[in-house]
Formats: sequence, C-alpha cells, structure tokens
Amino acid sequence: MFTGIIEEIGRVAGVKSSGDNILIEITAPLISSDIALGKSIAVNGACLTAVAFCAGEFTVEATKATLASTNLGLLTRGSAVNLERAMRADGRFDGHFVQGHVDGTGRIRSLSKNSSAAAIEIAVADELLAYMVHKGSVAVNGVSLTIMELKSDAIVLNIIPHTLKETTLISLKEGDIVNIETDMLAKYVLKAKGNKKEIDEKFLKENGFLL
Repeated sequence: MFTGIIEEIGRVAGVKSSGDNILIEITAPLISSDIALGKSIAVNGACLTAVAFCAGEFTVEATKATLASTNLGLLTRGSAVNLERAMRADGRFDGHFVQGHVDGTGRIRSLSKNSSAAAIEIAVADELLAYMVHKGSVAVNGVSLTIMELKSDAIVLNIIPHTLKETTLISLKEGDIVNIETDMLAKYVLKAKGNKKEIDEKFLKENGFLL
C-alpha cells in the first residue's frame, strides 16, 4: 500500500531486457538507504519489486503485463521517476489509498503554469473515467492529486508549486504519457453495486417478478 506522497525523484541509470521483462536500475540515495531484496517500491506509481541494490542504487523488475499498462517501457537512461516506499503500518496517512496497481495511461492534452499553480488536462479512456468523480482522488505517475474538473474524455488537475517541485510533474509537456491509478474505493463501490444488481435481479426472477 502507498499514499501517493512522493519521497524522492530518482534517475534511471540503465534499462536491460530480461526475457519479456525489463530490469530498471535507479539511482536514488534516500530510497536505496532503506531497501532489501523483495521490498516494494512505487516507480511512477507502479508497484515493483527490488531485485538488487548497492550503494545509492537499486534495481526493480517490470513484467510484460506491467509494461503494457504503464509508461515504464518508455524509460531510458537519465529519465526521472517518482519514487515512494511502501507505507509502514504505523505511518501517517497523508495522501490517499494507492495500491501501485496502475489501471492504464493518459496523455497530457494541455498544461499551463503560473506562480501559484499548474493546470493540467489529461485525456483518459472511458474505462478509467468510470471510476472518477469531481474532487475525487487520482494518482498520476504515483502522485496523489485531486480531480478539479471531470470532462467527457479527460480530467483537469490543479497542482500547487510544492508538488511540482517535489515530483517529476514539473517536467511534463503536451503529448506525454502518464500512469493513472483510479481511486481504489470507487472500484470496490462499483463492484459491490454491480453484484447487488445481479443478486436483486436473480431474486426477482426466482420469485416470478421478472420473466
């Protein structure tokens, strides 16, 4: 479990193929100072497993399935990535419930920045919009954000200077692909609602109210 509060911006030191998977070497002094084999690290919001580490660096492995649903396959040497360690059970919860299970990607449609905030519009697919609400939570490249406007095919986010400074969002430009994780609570609510509808219909049919 993660919170969407980024702890460090890492730099990709190398990307190597490993069968259908890729190994991503990341330089990150803070994260690598508290790491062990098998630990979970959110890289641009995708929960990955540490498979190697040394002073100042660690390596994670991304599977073919992860590459298909995230922007990790676009990483190259020198790419900046948002990093967050898995949340401790006794830690303060400052963001929102983030699983690190990226639902898909979005494309930056437009952005504008001034001294007080940045407004970013991200085009997203219908299947992702189904789990989004006005002023609800969303994770973009692992960053916990609030949806300020919900359009028919996009979301609009307002991002304060501190968040821009402490994450890779400051370097986004039009056309960039970003990882999207929708609100976990919305997924469970819609799933429960769907199941309830199926149960209600079954009850009505069994008792002769529906043909």
